[in-house]
Amino acid sequence: MSWIDALGYAASLTVFATFCMSTMVPLRYVAIASNVLFAAFGYVGHIYPVLILHAVLLPVNVTRLVQIKRLVRGIGSAHSANEFLNSLLPFMRELRLNAGQVLVRKGERADRLYYLVEGELVIDELGKAIGPGSVIGEIGLFAPHQKRIATVRCKTDCLLYQLGEAKAKELCYQDRSFGYAMLQLITTRLLENQSATHTEIRSDTVVAAPPQ
Repeated sequence: MSWIDALGYAASLTVFATFCMSTMVPLRYVAIASNVLFAAFGYVGHIYPVLILHAVLLPVNVTRLVQIKRLVRGIGSAHSANEFLNSLLPFMRELRLNAGQVLVRKGERADRLYYLVEGELVIDELGKAIGPGSVIGEIGLFAPHQKRIATVRCKTDCLLYQLGEAKAKELCYQDRSFGYAMLQLITTRLLENQSATHTEIRSDTVVAAPPQ
């Protein structure tokens, strides 16, 4: 076997290895190695379509790896779940809404979560205002029934970033730290809702209490 053939077999093995990866960071490293080996194989063997293809794929894989590494560093340095969400912005899409527009409606399917950057939202059922830095829709996205539990509308013009269901669940699968951050967000929101419910119950009790 010539060393050129060995190079081709090694490049093929790296492609096979990528299909065995279950997490994204190792997959990108192996994909980069595959691109380098195939580019070298194409150059030495004068197989220029292979050379061109992997020369184009190499910077794509490097860029994706850098994005993921930044995400992991963001997780490690974040002091709160909201700081962690800032590191997710490269994976999210911008959404602008005008005052009065409905962001989500109670009962509809939850297919994404939102991060509010500018403006103010209000939860109709609670009459609660939400300011910048808040995450909206994470409970419904990960709930078994995936239904919105409240209607949220824009009190002012708003700038939000949205993360789709598929990408959010992909990140949960690929990175446990993302899942932990989502757990923190959901737990915090449930505790806030529970506290608000207890406050309303106490308030109703005081109002309903007969005069002494």
